[in-house]
Amino acid sequence: MFIEIIKSIFLGGVEGITEFLPISSTGHLIILNQWVSFSASFTKTFDIVIQLGAILAVIFYFWEKIWPFNKSGEKKSAALNIWYKTIVGVIPAILIGGIFGGYIQKHLFSPWVVAATLVVGGLVMIYVERKHLRPRFDTVASIPMMTVFFIGLIQCLSMIPGTSRSAATIIGAIILGASRIAAVEFSLYLAIPTMIAATGYSLLKGGFAMSGTEVVLLVIGFITAFFVALSVIRFFIKYIQTNDFIPFAYYRIVLGILVLLYFMLVR
Repeated sequence: MFIEIIKSIFLGGVEGITEFLPISSTGHLIILNQWVSFSASFTKTFDIVIQLGAILAVIFYFWEKIWPFNKSGEKKSAALNIWYKTIVGVIPAILIGGIFGGYIQKHLFSPWVVAATLVVGGLVMIYVERKHLRPRFDTVASIPMMTVFFIGLIQCLSMIPGTSRSAATIIGAIILGASRIAAVEFSLYLAIPTMIAATGYSLLKGGFAMSGTEVVLLVIGFITAFFVALSVIRFFIKYIQTNDFIPFAYYRIVLGILVLLYFMLVR
């Protein structure tokens, strides 16, 4: 049981660190599950549910901005505007995920796919950063609804493991005219309904049957993911105010190459 608790804390920490950075949490968990995992059925449930811990961290961090019901006037309008744009942005993922989600989980959830998309995503990030695009939208409030919808379409690329939902939405938003800060903030907002919907779908499809021990491990992983993700969000928001995404791009490329080499030479 002690070893299982350590696994739960470790995987929850990895989820919390990687969920909102543009380096792919799903990709990391797929890779790490080759060595650190539970039973096959519980591992899938665990990886899905601990994402909710990370999402709770976003809600907690942005609570004052996104909760409209105790506000009035401009503050209430601003909070509702965030939700309108978040809903519009998540529509493509709901539609496309509903159609292709099962196929993607069955055929693309492998370390090979993760490694390839980590490298490709890193190269795209470097290319976009070196273009030095001039932002047209400095805040989430200034991003037009049509642009929000297209960001949501680009987010759908993250259904391919290793792409990173965060990377897809942030880089997509920057290409479409958002500043780095606006892109990161909207990516975090968009994560709330996107990941809740994806988690709910996966749980309904996979079932909820768990032993008492598994419930304990799930709670530990959930709590760990929440607190680690909260720290990472605070770091990321501060970091991006004066820095770019190039270090994350290099990390993706190096990790992807190492994984490819491992599975070619060792496995």
